[in-house]
Amino acid sequence: MSTNQDSMKKLEKIAGQALTLNGLLAAIRQGDDLSQVMFAEKLGVSRQFICDIEHDRRSLSPKMAREFAQRLGYSESQFVRLCLQDLIQSHGLNYEVQLSSRGRPGVESRASM
Repeated sequence: MSTNQDSMKKLEKIAGQALTLNGLLAAIRQGDDLSQVMFAEKLGVSRQFICDIEHDRRSLSPKMAREFAQRLGYSESQFVRLCLQDLIQSHGLNYEVQLSSRGRPGVESRASM
């Protein structure tokens, strides 16, 4: 297990629940001491969109998760993994998502944050 995956497990333990992409985004915003307006500007979305994400009224597509990771400087694969995991969980399926790169040029190959 990588150091970044260890960090995610620690965050989950502190939170008392599995980490979600929406929860991670809220934690990043709060950790960076940004208002919803400033965070929205950084991500190129509206403040209402950020509010909806933080209150689990909206979810991201895998493509948007990748774009957010790029804009925030985080692992694309980890954001996409969390996005897909959230989708699976929302349908009541008890599976764990693991990603691996197909080795295409320009695609991130690590699955750590």
